[in-house]
Amino acid sequence: MGLIKRSGIFVLFILSLAVMTACANEHTQNEDTKSAAAPAAEETAEEKIPAAARTVEEMVEQKAGTLVEEHMDPELETLQSWDRQQYLDFIQETFEPIVEEELQTYFSENKSLSSEEVYDYLVHTLGSGNYKKYYEELASYDHGFRMPELPDGEDEVTMKQKKVNALVLLDASGSMKEALEGKTKMDLAKAAIEGFVEQIPEEANVSLISYGHVGTEANSDQAKSCAAVETVYPLAAYQKENFTNSLRSFEASGWTPLAGAIQKAGEILQAYPSEDYYNQVYIVSDGVETCNGDPVAAAKELQNQNIKAKVNIIGFNVDNEGQQQLKQVADSGGGEYVTVDNPAELEVEMTKKWQPTLGQIWWTQGVTLNETVEAMERMNDIYNPLYYASESEMNRIKDAIRFLSNEELISVEVKAEVNELADSLYDLRKEHFSALKETKEAEREQAHEEITTKVEEWRKQWQ
Repeated sequence: MGLIKRSGIFVLFILSLAVMTACANEHTQNEDTKSAAAPAAEETAEEKIPAAARTVEEMVEQKAGTLVEEHMDPELETLQSWDRQQYLDFIQETFEPIVEEELQTYFSENKSLSSEEVYDYLVHTLGSGNYKKYYEELASYDHGFRMPELPDGEDEVTMKQKKVNALVLLDASGSMKEALEGKTKMDLAKAAIEGFVEQIPEEANVSLISYGHVGTEANSDQAKSCAAVETVYPLAAYQKENFTNSLRSFEASGWTPLAGAIQKAGEILQAYPSEDYYNQVYIVSDGVETCNGDPVAAAKELQNQNIKAKVNIIGFNVDNEGQQQLKQVADSGGGEYVTVDNPAELEVEMTKKWQPTLGQIWWTQGVTLNETVEAMERMNDIYNPLYYASESEMNRIKDAIRFLSNEELISVEVKAEVNELADSLYDLRKEHFSALKETKEAEREQAHEEITTKVEEWRKQWQ
């Protein structure tokens, strides 16, 4: 009896162990199942495609699509004119095969997507990331037109009846043969001078004086070169062809008779007293006087005489010694001195620094043709890339929809709905961008009209 009792207890013990083991195994399997399910859930979350933008504000903030970001240069889709073919070739030869492979894989694994989901995916992979940059530039676009100073005091009243003489003196010494950015300083100076005189109004007279353009820098040629001061364009109204021919009639050659050139300007202006004429002398030089003259005294003499000609100087790539002397010359001549080191600075100083000196007299202009053209070109440089980025995105999406339909990866109904959605959002972008451009253009035209009208009214009071 005791044996049977003990045997029963043993059997119960074995059964208990079996039950406990089974429970433990079941628990372990459940945990393993949960662990395996967690990554799958995470992967599903990671693969979830974000909703594409449905408003202009959201589209402006849109990032580049995954395939666009990985395989396309951001500037490629904004190319225009003849360069546009580079983008089209890239799409056809390189990008389309990548897109089609991606579409085939994704839509084979993700069937029965709604039209909204299809569009979201296409923007997620093919959307443009260029909107924000150009949109912000367009929103902050400034035409750059500014109202000029319009003199209205007693001094300006007498100035209205004066005619203008602008004498340009060009240093043609041997050092002007030195090269800067692939061109000689002489060629760069000539180009800048031509641009400057083209802006002088028809009412003004202009003259061109070359100095140091004879002989060489050798000591044996010093006397001959120092005597070389020539009026290559006599003081008269500006005529483009004749002035250009005068510029081409000499090259950089010898010494630097700066004082002699200033004295020559004084001789020409003797017949034009300051009571009736507004006389200005403009000098472009790259160095100091080398002919034993005194340019400081010569410039001062122009102010002391009844012609009262101001001497303005641009020092082109000048060393410290040259800058000091040229500044003294300008100061003595009652004018301004600036120094420039490269072609870009030379052009800016001649058209922006010297031109206002002339612009202060009675023929002050409003908005010039050059300013208008420049403002329009800046607008196009901003708006055109924005337009092409939007159009490029739309075309990529349209091509993708066509491919999905041909491969029967989406239904005819979904194809129509996605096309309609893509068209509507493209139109939304286009209308908004175009409206902003028109607003900025209207502001530009209004500023142009206001400035021009005010300047014309100001001019009439002196005529």
